Amino acid sequence: MFRGRKVPEELGITIVILLVAGAIGLISPRFLSVGNLELLLLNGTVIAFLALGQAFVLLTGGIDLSTGSVIALTGMTAALVMRSGMPWWLAALTAIAVGALVGLINGSLVHFLKLPPFIVTFSAFGYAASIPLILTGANSVNVADPMFAFIGRGSLFGVPMPVVFVVLAAIVFVIMLRLTPTGVHIYAVGGNKETARLAGIPIGRVTILVYVLSGMCAAMGGLITTSRLMVGYPSAGSGNELFYSIAAAVVGGVSLFGGIGSVQGALLGAVLIATVSNGMNVIGVESYWQPLVIGIIILIGITIDTYRRQMSFKDLLRRRSNTPVDSVRSPGELATASVSSDSTGGRGDTSQDASSSQS
Repeated sequence: MFRGRKVPEELGITIVILLVAGAIGLISPRFLSVGNLELLLLNGTVIAFLALGQAFVLLTGGIDLSTGSVIALTGMTAALVMRSGMPWWLAALTAIAVGALVGLINGSLVHFLKLPPFIVTFSAFGYAASIPLILTGANSVNVADPMFAFIGRGSLFGVPMPVVFVVLAAIVFVIMLRLTPTGVHIYAVGGNKETARLAGIPIGRVTILVYVLSGMCAAMGGLITTSRLMVGYPSAGSGNELFYSIAAAVVGGVSLFGGIGSVQGALLGAVLIATVSNGMNVIGVESYWQPLVIGIIILIGITIDTYRRQMSFKDLLRRRSNTPVDSVRSPGELATASVSSDSTGGRGDTSQDASSSQS
């Protein structure tokens, strides 16, 4: 009955979240108050959007270092469009389109020019941060349209709109990764790009798509930030946002080498980062301690995740029965099986599913 059944993908990070939240709650009961938990979720939505976009890029074996700057670029874009007299909804759509454009440029350079994702997106980090400063002379831009506040300050049945947006995006992304050929292609490209190419998967289309999605997620972060403040800041997103986005995705189980991870894991990673940040503020810890603590949690989370991925109930039973070492699969075989299982939802070999989806 339990043969070959693996430990749930997000078990490790869930345990870490519960332990961290419990420890902070014991130190400061105010942490578990309804008002603070709502604030935690609200502040974590920007990290969650960045982590979702970063997860897609990491799944293909890339990385996006431009997310923090895209927050400033898209937020200022929305503010400038509204200042010109355009309605708030058009400003929001324009900001999302600008984020998608940055992702399109990144993905195209990575695929067609074969440039390293690190270099391409680091360059994008530079120009995306400079454009808002150039356009505004490093000055902030006030948002006069009160309807724009709905994005960051509104609520739906008592649930803050940023949380609603994150949940809706997560549902769409889960469906995309689990139930569509595109999801299989994304995992396949990250698992083995050459095998994916031989299987007929459009590598370029997949690569560009994930960077566009990352840019659009960063744009949502920019809209939420600007909407909550009702001011466009050219320096928004220049703090720990980039670090947190990568940390949330990786600690949530998304492999830096591609092919392994899930949307649920990235969201849980964002919850962990937001929990730590909020908890340290509640108990009065200075902000410069946060990167240190988050770095340690990342290490612990990745360690748990690494060992958890190598374990299954079958492996546990074999160890208990002292099965000879030769009959147990090697770590490389386990990693290959993990990529295949994650990319196809346990349906079989990645390349076979990719080929069948193409046909």
